[in-house]
Amino acid sequence: MAVTPQTNTTLADIARALMERDDIVICGHVSPDGDCLGSQLALMNALRAKGKRVACVLADAEYSVDEAFSFLPGFDELLPAAAYDGPVGVFVGVDVPTVERIGEGASLHARAEFRITIDHHAVDTTMADLVYVDPDAAAAALLVWEVAKHLMGEPSAAVAQCAYTGLASDTGRFQYQNTDAACLQEAAGMVAAGADPAFVAREVFQNRRLASVQLEGRAIDRMMLFADGQAALSWLSRSDFEELGATKADAEPIINILRSVRGVRVACMLREQDDAVRGSFRAKDDTDVSVTARAFGGGGHKAAAGFTLELPLEQAVETVAAAMEKLVSGDPESVA
Repeated sequence: MAVTPQTNTTLADIARALMERDDIVICGHVSPDGDCLGSQLALMNALRAKGKRVACVLADAEYSVDEAFSFLPGFDELLPAAAYDGPVGVFVGVDVPTVERIGEGASLHARAEFRITIDHHAVDTTMADLVYVDPDAAAAALLVWEVAKHLMGEPSAAVAQCAYTGLASDTGRFQYQNTDAACLQEAAGMVAAGADPAFVAREVFQNRRLASVQLEGRAIDRMMLFADGQAALSWLSRSDFEELGATKADAEPIINILRSVRGVRVACMLREQDDAVRGSFRAKDDTDVSVTARAFGGGGHKAAAGFTLELPLEQAVETVAAAMEKLVSGDPESVA
């Protein structure tokens, strides 16, 4: 693993710093996914086991957290950052590198006495006193798991269940390119500590709402294949969500369907929200989708990245399709 130049500490030192402080607030990124939630709750459970006062907050008050993760120990204690009015001795950002991505958590970050970042997204800036960012880590949950081991020696089953869920989520059930020997070894350790892989798979990956499946049907009907079948693009409108009673979380699995089509190297799913369009890229080979995401003002990992376009949906579809043509042709830098 290779940490970023902004990293100024070790995970062992972060564990020590947390043990020296209290009133710890843990926040992830806006629209939290399984790795974000699993990492937050794993760290919360580990710290509470050591007698610490800890709160887990959600970056955006209006986001409907996916109920598929409700089995995670401590899930029912998650609260919007805007609703937390307690002390902030330490603000810990997990799976998030910048203030811009912590939404309403920024106010808590601003009044914290001390700040820590544990993440695997490489960026050129920092938002903490102690920073540990390893872009080679398959999931932020892997880094939190290491912190938990420093805190507890042998992490509890609750910590293991949360960390395993985060790891399984960010590796796509250990199918993505970030699945390596290190993450599989740590996954085995999580299972030995009490994580239940079959239960996690059933709750997270085999537990979709009907609205999610209906959204998938619409996305498949609209799917565009181009660049000789190497790129797949689809979209969902606000009206789709309104008509089906669907949430943002219901749309999360759909991009993997586009990505799974034979011959597709890069997939993109667009979702209309408010006056903008949110896009998610996934790559099936070594194509670096983060280059195109950054050109649109977003970012992420080489094989998984996101962005937001302040364009009408129809124009966003045309703009992204043109960019994907350039991406799969090997000319991503020309996207503007």
